[in-house]
Amino acid sequence: MSLGPMQLIIIALLILVLFGRGRISEMMGDFGKGIKSFKQGMSEGDEKDAKPAPRIESPASGASEATSQDKTDARS
Repeated sequence: MSLGPMQLIIIALLILVLFGRGRISEMMGDFGKGIKSFKQGMSEGDEKDAKPAPRIESPASGASEATSQDKTDARS
């Protein structure tokens, strides 16, 4: 069962009568803003993926000694 051109015209007129011209244009504007936001989010995701991940440096030996002293001070 396929929809012919006449059925599509009737459906379009029915939607126009139910919602009105103003409400339909408002919905289409919101739909366009949503698509624009989605595309912008997708391009931001690509930019984040292109940047290398930050390297995590190993702690210096002096830093590990300081943390062990902090732990012993906390126990006292």
